[in-house]
Amino acid sequence: MSLRQFEYALAVAEEGTVTAAAERLRVAQPSVSQQIRGLERELGVELFARTPTGLVATAVGRAFLREAEVAVSAARKARATARAGADDLVGELVVAAQMGFGTRQLPDALGALRRRFPRLEVTVFEEPSSAELERLCRRGVLDLALMAACDRSPADAHHLGDEEFVVVLGPGHAQLAADRVDLRDLHEEAWVRFDRDSALDGVLLSVLRDNGLTPATAARVSQTATAVRWAAHGLGATLVPASAVPHGHEHLVRPVSPPVSQPVIAVLRQGAGPGERALLDLLHRETWTDSAASFSPLS
Repeated sequence: MSLRQFEYALAVAEEGTVTAAAERLRVAQPSVSQQIRGLERELGVELFARTPTGLVATAVGRAFLREAEVAVSAARKARATARAGADDLVGELVVAAQMGFGTRQLPDALGALRRRFPRLEVTVFEEPSSAELERLCRRGVLDLALMAACDRSPADAHHLGDEEFVVVLGPGHAQLAADRVDLRDLHEEAWVRFDRDSALDGVLLSVLRDNGLTPATAARVSQTATAVRWAAHGLGATLVPASAVPHGHEHLVRPVSPPVSQPVIAVLRQGAGPGERALLDLLHRETWTDSAASFSPLS
């Protein structure tokens, strides 16, 4: 038996299906099925009952899983303790960022982390939905999540700073002459928006409604860079975090009035190790609050 088999069994028990467990573990579905079958053969017992809706732990399986959880937790703590005393961290760090937030700060911090610990492998992905990020954090899939604060943010979240939002306009737009764009002056504007379950689209919709505007949708996109480029081609305006503006588009960007910003937080997994904490420290050192100041007619 191996700790990997224990982790697979725990994932299947929590998710209820091999497919969901494989997705959570980021491995192929046959690999999970094979490991579970091998574990049951070695133990000589049936850990899961196969039902039409998925897998359910048997009585013996539940007893086994309680001990497996203790073993996996102890192994993680042992690894973290060993790494904390080492000069060079090894292993993998899984990081997720809410789309559009920390677009400049996270790569800078990860670059510094990799220079400090070159043997540490980092997996990073973006997720548009804050609800999905919260679910992944609760499941322990992520080592660190970077996201905008919301009503359901964990009490132990770490506040890093605030992302100020800016508007991107097409070339020659009259409002580019202003230091700041009054959102109410964009009442006739069409908007390049984001996927409906994206936190960024929620921000845009809320901000426009607060200013008495009903957005006309020119297009919906999945990525902030795409939204900026389409706005730069004159398809419509868009609203994005200042750090998410790709290089070369600064002349088409302006801060807005009234100012729009959102707190950015980092959430660490329970029992976080030295790698996660080192990354958190580096993120705290990044500049979060003054990136919108560089967008003006004179810059």
